[in-house]
Amino acid sequence: TLVIAALYFGQEVLIPITLAVMLSFVLSPVVNMLQKLRLWRAPAVILTVLAALGLLGLIGTLIGSQAASLSANAPQYAQTIEAKVKGVQGFALSRMASITKQLGGNKSVAPAVASAGPSPNLDAARPATGGPRKPVPVEVVQESTSPFTIAKTVLAPILGPLETTVIVLIVAIFVLMQKEDLRDRFIRVFGSSDLHRTTRAMDDAGQRLSKYFLSQLAVNTCFGVVIGLGLWAIGVPSSAMWGLMAGLLRFVPYIGSFLAAVAPAALAAAVDPGWTMTIEVIALFVIVEPITGYVVEPLLYGHSTGLSPVSVIVSAIFWTWLWGPIGLIMSTPLTLCLVVMGRHVKSLEFFDVLLGDRPALTPVESFYQRILANNPDEALAQAETLLGDRSLTEYYDGVVLEGLKLAVEDEARGTIDKAGAAKMTRSMLDVIEDLAPRAKAETPVAGPVEVACVAGHGPFDDAVSAMLVQLLGQRGSMAKIIPNGDVSRDRIATLDLTGIAVIAVSYLEVTGSPAQLRYLVRRLRERAPAARIVVGLWPQGEAALSDAEIQRALGADRYVGSLASAVDEIDQLRIGSDAVRSAA
Repeated sequence: TLVIAALYFGQEVLIPITLAVMLSFVLSPVVNMLQKLRLWRAPAVILTVLAALGLLGLIGTLIGSQAASLSANAPQYAQTIEAKVKGVQGFALSRMASITKQLGGNKSVAPAVASAGPSPNLDAARPATGGPRKPVPVEVVQESTSPFTIAKTVLAPILGPLETTVIVLIVAIFVLMQKEDLRDRFIRVFGSSDLHRTTRAMDDAGQRLSKYFLSQLAVNTCFGVVIGLGLWAIGVPSSAMWGLMAGLLRFVPYIGSFLAAVAPAALAAAVDPGWTMTIEVIALFVIVEPITGYVVEPLLYGHSTGLSPVSVIVSAIFWTWLWGPIGLIMSTPLTLCLVVMGRHVKSLEFFDVLLGDRPALTPVESFYQRILANNPDEALAQAETLLGDRSLTEYYDGVVLEGLKLAVEDEARGTIDKAGAAKMTRSMLDVIEDLAPRAKAETPVAGPVEVACVAGHGPFDDAVSAMLVQLLGQRGSMAKIIPNGDVSRDRIATLDLTGIAVIAVSYLEVTGSPAQLRYLVRRLRERAPAARIVVGLWPQGEAALSDAEIQRALGADRYVGSLASAVDEIDQLRIGSDAVRSAA
């Protein structure tokens, strides 16, 4: 609240300073270019500012001359507009009369006021005043026409903007002259404890803003030139002025182009007795703006400035309410500064989350949130998007397994009960089943089942086994899932492992050397002595993956920490087993 109050009440000082800083970002590349040409910094700054001032003066002169020539024909334009308004009114009245006649309302209407004899003499009703009234003397006083008064009358409307312009130019000159010193002071105040992060933030902000301003300036200049030439070809008077206004108004996000189209369209309606010119003007803006916004801008500086569309609208409303039209023009760069600072300063990270265009959740968090909400359709939609630039194995390893790790942690804390875990597992199995067409093998898989994927005792291990079976099928291996209950002490004796060459055991969580996994491997070894056993500990980082003592205690043949490694190891063991059988 205090910050907003300071911004509001201090706008007389803050607006010129902010404009000067923004102008310095635009002019800084030009100054750097002149310095590369072996020109000293002070002359480079002065020359750049004078060139910018001359350009602004040229634009102002052009707009003034065009507006003066336009005002000379204003009476003629007013007559055309009046004639069109009467024509529209006549058309509307005739249509209303026609509709009324069709509805049976063609009866004549009696005059509202009937003649009722001579009107009463109002003067006779007035009371007598006692004689004729005396005239009131009127004195005409002519204002002073001294040079000072004339100068005050002429300069008063432009004195405020002229004062602001002078302040902006002076501050911009000092900012450009002392850019490095100001940067060092800013780092000293806000980031002396972390020079690396603060320097990166400053460089990122400077590069982003310079790129944004220069790109916008180039795009909007081209937009204004095209609009001006188009209006000239159509025949709209003062087309150069309207082109300049279109280029300037396009700095206003989203609505600038529409605002720029209003005046030329109205002028076209005043110039042309018909409506052809007005339609052509509207069509010109309707065609040029989408091409500029959806073709030229993405090619020039990417699809985004780093801001979300909602943040652009909200920031435009906020800064307009705070600083008026100037705030509307500066809303995007000011918000961009906040987002850049939020990406590099931890205490300001909420700006990046709220206003930036980066996803608020990582793919892993997004997947976990959708599964936690029991929404497999959204999880599948996210998977389809992510699979556009990665393989199914990479998606399972990098997103699903990491999301399952979050689920295991929440279950260990007690935030997920058994019923919730069962629902999440069903949702994940639905997603995996829907992704089955992407795991289709290049050649049809045929033959006996050679791989058995045994799920661990955790509630989410069934989903991991389902993914592994799917990926093995993509490699051409026939595999099946064995629930954890089928390998218990009571039921493993009835488990049929005939023809199984490799047994893959999946565990999402193993700490130290768990006896349960060791005994499970022992039972599987006794039940299928010829089978090779691969233990998958998901995700990577478990001690058993690197500790030889734990591996010997568990008794498996191979240990893997990713689905990609599991598929490779199982494929090699299966092929080796087939070779041994063939030799035998």
